[in-house]
Amino acid sequence: MRRLLGVLASIVLTASLAACGGVADGSNPGQGVDLPPLSELEATQAPKEITGPSTAMLAEREVEPVDVGETAALPATVVSHVRSGDVKVKVTDTSRIVAFDMSGSIASTLFGLGLGDNLVARDRSTDFPGAEDLPLITSEGHAVNAEAVLAQKPTVIITDGSMGPRDVVEQLADTGVPVVFVEKESSFDGAARLARDVGEVVGLPKTGAALAERLQADIDVARAEVERFVPEKKSDRLRMVFLYLRGNSGVYYLFAEDSGVGDLVASLGGVDVAKELGWKGMQPLTDEAIIKAKPDLILLMTHGLESSGGVDGLLEEKPAIALTPAGQTKRFVDMADGDILAFGPRTAGVVEALGRAIYVPEAQK
Repeated sequence: MRRLLGVLASIVLTASLAACGGVADGSNPGQGVDLPPLSELEATQAPKEITGPSTAMLAEREVEPVDVGETAALPATVVSHVRSGDVKVKVTDTSRIVAFDMSGSIASTLFGLGLGDNLVARDRSTDFPGAEDLPLITSEGHAVNAEAVLAQKPTVIITDGSMGPRDVVEQLADTGVPVVFVEKESSFDGAARLARDVGEVVGLPKTGAALAERLQADIDVARAEVERFVPEKKSDRLRMVFLYLRGNSGVYYLFAEDSGVGDLVASLGGVDVAKELGWKGMQPLTDEAIIKAKPDLILLMTHGLESSGGVDGLLEEKPAIALTPAGQTKRFVDMADGDILAFGPRTAGVVEALGRAIYVPEAQK
């Protein structure tokens, strides 16, 4: 069921992104910003007393590779999860890798494995330092351009099926290039599993395991830092929802647990309204749903908020949001589209950045 929901969400999301330009458009956050670590900050107000919008910014956007001194063991025979059934694929050469998925997580994982220099192309969400100048292989938002992929003469293609058309991607294997579909779940556990799986694909299983362990340890540290700001009483905690917006195309969705939002909200000490109301995957935003949710704080992608005319434009376009506690206090926290749901080596930094923007927003001014 989780995989089905993920596929359905990707179909809808891909279509909406194709109509309006893609995740990273208009919100490339560059190299990161000089901000104090969360460990050095102290709260000056109770969470529900803070008003106004804030933007979460990563202090460090680069992906630091892990090195355990492992030499790639190739060829590597791995399982590729295609629609017709799992198949075995032999990977013999990783010198020219093309990797793509909706959130850029596979590319960042490859950087974490120390293979950033082997990437020869990128998807639209892969905009972090070291990858931002690679040739794009997506067109019309997140549609894969097969000719652009083959033009890079890849020796292996790694994806998760979240970008398509899926038939086109699967047919790339007919050209003789090994195509590996890895399973990807938008969650903290899924990010660690992706590190191990991609490590297997490129013949670096020990490095993949080490990256997974580091990723989980970093997330645990970030969560512990955020926990210092979370009220003990549940009634004092912020009720959070995540909205996906493309206002210029009339696209408004609520993202729920299966989209990765559940882990994110839990790590931020928020009350997961989507889980409380039994929402799954993603669903169209309705006035009834957002009023029933009664969020104290709304998480968004930066470009999505911009496409809706900013906070004031969104409240004017969607008056129901203005009736919620978050709307009345303008408690909106946005983050760069290519960062906020990019589950991978940068996840701990995302948690810290969001924690700073939510609980100590004055530290970013």
